[in-house]
Amino acid sequence: MLRLVVESAKINPPLTPPPRPCVSAYFRDVKKKTREVEGNNPTWNETLIWHLWNRPLQNDSFLQVILRDLGSIKKERFIGLATILLKPLVKKPREVLFVKDLALLNHSMKPTDCTITLHVAHMTNQDIEKTGDKDLLGITAGEVARQKLMVHSYVAHKELSSKPQHFQVQVKVFEARQLMGNNLKPLVKVVIGRKQYFTRTKMGNNPFFNEIFFQNFHEVPAKFYDDTILIQVINSSVMRYNAEIGRFQTDIGFIYHSPGHTLLRKWLGLCQPNEPSSGVRGYLKVTICALGVGDQAPVDQKMPYGADDNIQILKSTMVPINMAHLQFFIYCAEDLHLKKHQLVSPVLEVELIGEKLKTQVKTQTENPIWNQILTFQIQLPCLSSYIKFRVLDCTKSNCRDEIGTVSLSLNQISSTGAEMEGIYSGFLPCFGPSFLTLRGGKKAPFQIQEEGSSIPSSVKDGLEYRGRVFLELVTHITSIQDARMKDLSRDVTSVERQQNRQKYGLCVIFLSCTMMPNFKDLIQFEVSIGHYGNKMDLNYKPLISTTQYSPVIYDGNIYYYVPWYNTKPVVAVTSYWEDVSFRMNCLNLLHFTRDRLKANLDTLKSMRNPRDPALLLQWKKLLRELVEDCKRPLPRMTTHPKATDLDKKRWQLRSYLLQELAQKAKEVQPRNMVATVEDWLYRLNMVLPEPQVSLPDVMIWLMAKEQRVAYAQVPAHSILFSPTGALYCGKFCGKTQTLLLQYPEGEGQKDTLPAHLRVCMWLGNIADSANLQLRREGKVVVYAETYENQAKYKDQWGQHRLHHCPNFSDVLGQKALPKEDFKEPRGWHWQGQWTVEPQRRLLLDTDINKSQVLEEVYENQQRDITGAWVPAAMPNTDVDGQPVEARENVKCPQGWHVKKNWTVELNHAVDNEGWEYGVGIQPSGLPLVWNSVEKTYYSHRRRRWARVRWRNHGKLNLEQETLSFLQLHHPVSTQEEGWEYGTIGSKFDLSPQPQSQFRRRCWHRRLAPNKDKGIAPIFLLEGSLGIDLKQQAEKEEGRTSSRSVNKTFRDTWRPAPENTKLPHLPFIYCIFNKPHYYQLFCYIYQARNLMATQIQTFQGPFVRLVFLNHSQCTQTLRSSAAPTWAQTLIFQHLLLYENPQDTRESPPLVVLELWQRDSKGKESFWGRSMWPPVVWLDVQHRILPPMRWHPLGKELGEEVGEILASCELILETESLRRKLPILSVPWKNGVYTLPKSMQPTLRKMAVEILVWGLRNIKQVHSPWLLVECWEETVQTEPIMDFRTNPNFSQSVLFLTLFMPTEEAYALPLVLKVVDNQDFGQQTMVGQANIDSLQPYFCDPWASDYVPPQLPKLSVNKHQLLDYLTEKFWFKSSKAKDEYEHEVDWWSKLFWATGDPKSLKYKDKDYHTLKVYDCELEAVPAFQGLQDFCQTFKLYKEQPTSYSPVVGEFKVCV
Repeated sequence: MLRLVVESAKINPPLTPPPRPCVSAYFRDVKKKTREVEGNNPTWNETLIWHLWNRPLQNDSFLQVILRDLGSIKKERFIGLATILLKPLVKKPREVLFVKDLALLNHSMKPTDCTITLHVAHMTNQDIEKTGDKDLLGITAGEVARQKLMVHSYVAHKELSSKPQHFQVQVKVFEARQLMGNNLKPLVKVVIGRKQYFTRTKMGNNPFFNEIFFQNFHEVPAKFYDDTILIQVINSSVMRYNAEIGRFQTDIGFIYHSPGHTLLRKWLGLCQPNEPSSGVRGYLKVTICALGVGDQAPVDQKMPYGADDNIQILKSTMVPINMAHLQFFIYCAEDLHLKKHQLVSPVLEVELIGEKLKTQVKTQTENPIWNQILTFQIQLPCLSSYIKFRVLDCTKSNCRDEIGTVSLSLNQISSTGAEMEGIYSGFLPCFGPSFLTLRGGKKAPFQIQEEGSSIPSSVKDGLEYRGRVFLELVTHITSIQDARMKDLSRDVTSVERQQNRQKYGLCVIFLSCTMMPNFKDLIQFEVSIGHYGNKMDLNYKPLISTTQYSPVIYDGNIYYYVPWYNTKPVVAVTSYWEDVSFRMNCLNLLHFTRDRLKANLDTLKSMRNPRDPALLLQWKKLLRELVEDCKRPLPRMTTHPKATDLDKKRWQLRSYLLQELAQKAKEVQPRNMVATVEDWLYRLNMVLPEPQVSLPDVMIWLMAKEQRVAYAQVPAHSILFSPTGALYCGKFCGKTQTLLLQYPEGEGQKDTLPAHLRVCMWLGNIADSANLQLRREGKVVVYAETYENQAKYKDQWGQHRLHHCPNFSDVLGQKALPKEDFKEPRGWHWQGQWTVEPQRRLLLDTDINKSQVLEEVYENQQRDITGAWVPAAMPNTDVDGQPVEARENVKCPQGWHVKKNWTVELNHAVDNEGWEYGVGIQPSGLPLVWNSVEKTYYSHRRRRWARVRWRNHGKLNLEQETLSFLQLHHPVSTQEEGWEYGTIGSKFDLSPQPQSQFRRRCWHRRLAPNKDKGIAPIFLLEGSLGIDLKQQAEKEEGRTSSRSVNKTFRDTWRPAPENTKLPHLPFIYCIFNKPHYYQLFCYIYQARNLMATQIQTFQGPFVRLVFLNHSQCTQTLRSSAAPTWAQTLIFQHLLLYENPQDTRESPPLVVLELWQRDSKGKESFWGRSMWPPVVWLDVQHRILPPMRWHPLGKELGEEVGEILASCELILETESLRRKLPILSVPWKNGVYTLPKSMQPTLRKMAVEILVWGLRNIKQVHSPWLLVECWEETVQTEPIMDFRTNPNFSQSVLFLTLFMPTEEAYALPLVLKVVDNQDFGQQTMVGQANIDSLQPYFCDPWASDYVPPQLPKLSVNKHQLLDYLTEKFWFKSSKAKDEYEHEVDWWSKLFWATGDPKSLKYKDKDYHTLKVYDCELEAVPAFQGLQDFCQTFKLYKEQPTSYSPVVGEFKVCV
């Protein structure tokens, strides 16, 4: 028996007049309701009872509560509803489920401010007998008797009616999991009665569909119950006879007689109908409803991924159940941190298919040792696609604080055997013993997931490193009688001692940081791997893991950059990890194979012309390199002493796959090339992930105000060095790579990059770092650094007015760093004395990269005692009231000129002389509000003087102009002594300002390494320069085991509670003394496939080109469906501080951004594309790079179009000055156009479009077709009655425009279907793009031109003549029956098919017939029966294989 006590509710906002609310509760289709109570805070304390009879509570049982207002004048008013899951009462039936202030949902299933409080309990027979006692809910026997009679009469089956009734069946398909097979492209086929429905095609073994289908019936109930529902999952990439993955079938009567006439979010076990003994072939999650008249569909509340712990699976009884036991051997964990200076009490929780098991709690430790076994019983294949591990901090009251989480994909630690063709049988889940990295805190932002991803982004882990857990997983098929949780024996724990540690070194050189927003504060970068390098974690030895603080400088367009120039910051981080080189060598070799295949595939995709002779050559190159890579053996795992069972199994799987791909590459034919290679690439990606990496990813954080603002996450294997060879090193080991930083989830501005970072990274064993040289020309130097601070007092500079700032401090002025406190680290010595070192990155003027600067000075006056206006105490200020130089004393800097001198601004709220007035407010004495009209009580007034200065160009030679532009040639005079003026924490200026009250200068002392010890000297810079750490460092190197190393770190480096300041650390720089100059040419032609949701074309498009800290814009075009610029953007005298060979191997990326500008001048970002330019070090070998189509994408990963462009970067040499490339670029109408060899040939052409009509479009009123080609548009008349006649009244559309004749420049045709709705509203139904009009091109003046002809009549000429003669003149003397006797039908058939038996008819003028052995759609000559009239699909988004089709239309171009 189920007992519900409705206590009270709160209606917010309050209703007027006061409502009369009533609560209706539904359980298993039985409705109960309370009495009416007046008020916005009603209290009922009323009991509702349901008898369970022989149907106990299930895990999916639920109560639905609806709050209504019965006092409404017109009809009852819906207030809100809620659903209470009763699973807690199934697990603990003796407890009361107390729900307080449960939020109600509105009609849109969104939370409201209305709440309800109630109690739910499961009553037993013993509770029923307690009449009169104060038991759980005070139940009485009389209420039980009344409830029993009512429920029994309700649930009794009525006699089925013989009259037809109305029914509706709803099937919602959510997702599928663990589908058997490889290279799957599944779709779901739903057959309801006799009607078929299909979902969109997805990709992978765990696809999401989220589609719903409806089918209405008007039948006799008995017949309706006998109809069936068939749900099939089909692989669309194989032949139809072998396409079915699995099915589930049931009759509608089973659904109708289920609780609530519904199967709510149930998992269906799919099986093969012909081979049920093969077991479950996958799972499908659905909701099925069978509703009659008056039945209410259940509310299907959306739940987060993995939140449904209902594991009941519906399947056929003929399908066997394959059970397995997963044993998790939980050994230990390390580095568990949650809060500063506070130990944790960790417990490990393992979650699988909604079931959770926990280890014991270990109190007050960062390195717990559990040594426990947790056992799960699962059905194979496992319904869940991942295993979730959580480490919680358990206080005395609860275990809610989450330290860190990690998810382990079951697809990566097991194999069903269906991934391979042949006898491969797969393997059971296994793992380790190995470490898993825990992460917590902020999460990565949402990204559009790749199809087939096993772990959705909603359950991804955080970004901050929170420690590691050491465990092992073993699977048993046989039954295990042991307890679900037990302790490990001593001999099993011996595996922990096998994990020895080695010392790793991580070096990062920061080459450039561009495309940043305007950070007002100084910024720096932090590099960490695990806890090593995290400057906030003082439990570890301090390391040089951060760059020096820097300002950001305006690039002249919209972005900012960090002015490192020739002085590149370097960080060096040492850490201790296990030796997993054998595993990483195999992983990097697979990545090399995948990356080369993907690069060749991208090149193949860029060749859009199928008749391009280079296409076949590229195809052969792809196959040759793939066979070469696949035949290269992977490092053998089967005999390695540290290899786990999972290593051996995955090595076998990967080896088989490479052998299979090599064989397929030898046998494949050049048909469907792109689709074939994409399938191979997908299969390679499926075996790439390595779950036992154990090395944490390298994190690069952008920091401002000691807060982590943005990040980049670099996989450790991609930069890991291997002494085995170059192929076994990481892809970016010792090479330049570009990182696009991201904001954490929920932070930062939309479509805005925090930074575009170029770095060079190296990670490896320090024993392999002896010859470490990441750049060819750079010189690595190490400096100790401190800042001398002074303040101004009575016009004198000194140290007595510094207040809380030390005399010598760090760059932020927070920590005292006297010179005498610095000590050289072990392995290094001082080279020279302390010297003043000007910070060149701070000497840049604020107007760099600006061609013009607006200068302003406010003239201030105040009233004297007589009321007259006199100069104020600070007569010249800026807009904020800070003192500045008088305008007469402001000189124009060198390299600038002024066209017009100072003038008073009159273009805002001022009087005719430019004055604005106000009342001075203390303590500043300045007004807060200014007015344009003078009044007697106003005490202050001011006016604004302004002028514009312009930069001089072309008066210096090449080197002088570039160096002047960068402001790097200013020497520090002896009078200035290296002082810089400003405020702590803000940007400084080289020259003193009137408001300057603080100054500082930087002192450097260089460090030099001692004699060579076989490792890179920068990895010896460990620890603070202010503490002697020699003894502690010697102790560390003698420790190798995991627990010993951790214990040494913990005991040695845990700071005292009062010592929380950051340590003294040197700084490392890579200095480039010789700059190199380049010229960049970017050729931009056209953008297309811009899927816009608006009806009008793309408005005001322009391209912004960004290269390092330089940017330019193209001209802004008028509205166009395919904007065509045909423009060249040129950057001259680009300064790069790196070796030209390094630049050629890893050039900086060119960033093209597409923007649009509306009529009000507002700019909005559309998409971005990045690729490396072609680098020419010798202009004599220069060839213009061909234009390629590059995809345009947004931050979330979706493609929003493509752009046709190419770029080249040319090194400036003496030969270049004799033959300037810019001379080959034409200048027209104020812009550089394309070179003549790139310019297309334009011809005036006519585009004729025959339009038939629209098909398969739902819910439209009066649609019409809009055709756009370049800047020309044409449209049809609206279809007035789409249901009865979906064809256009106007069949011919005509466009005349100039078009390129070359196929590479062919203009696209954009077709949009727009619907006219009521009140003049217009909505875009869908859009289709014809990328190129080249296939439709015909030349009427060509010699081989054949004009189109109407289809011929299927009669011979004698029949047609006889018919016309008989109809219009006289009846033919040759009767029809005589003709029929002369030629029999069999003879005609033999003749038509070329049979020699019918030679006697060879002189007859009869039509012939050709018989095909396949359907006509498969005959190439008929082009899928679209050789004359084509059918185009309409999309509302960028079309992909799984995009929803919103309709079709027929057209002939």
